[in-house]
Parts: sequence; C-alpha cells; structure tokens
Amino acid sequence: MNGKNLFNFGPVLGYYFRKNDPNRKSNFNLKTMHFINKLSLAMFLICLVVMFVRYILPAFTR
Repeated sequence: MNGKNLFNFGPVLGYYFRKNDPNRKSNFNLKTMHFINKLSLAMFLICLVVMFVRYILPAFTR
C-alpha cells in the first residue's frame, strides 16, 4: 500500500453518484438497503469530521 492510493476517493464518490443500470432489476428491498448504507456511511463521515473539530483542532490551537 502506498500513500497515493490511500487518499483515492474515486470509488466512494462513484458509489454515491453513479447512474442506474437499466439492465438490472430493482425492487423496494434493494433500494431501501442501498439508502440505509448510504445514510450510515454519510453519518459516519460526518461524525469523523465532528470528532476532528472537537478533539484534534483544539489540541493544535493551544
């Protein structure tokens, strides 16, 4: 693993902003599962930002 691939956010952004595949069938359960996955990932990322602002930034500003 090198540092260049460590900050490659292409797959994450591709997960959020991909187009629907017209050849794939979709049902309510699948849509709900993907919505919950996206919501939980977004909440986790927001939590990381909040924790960074609350705990890490004050340590550098002292």
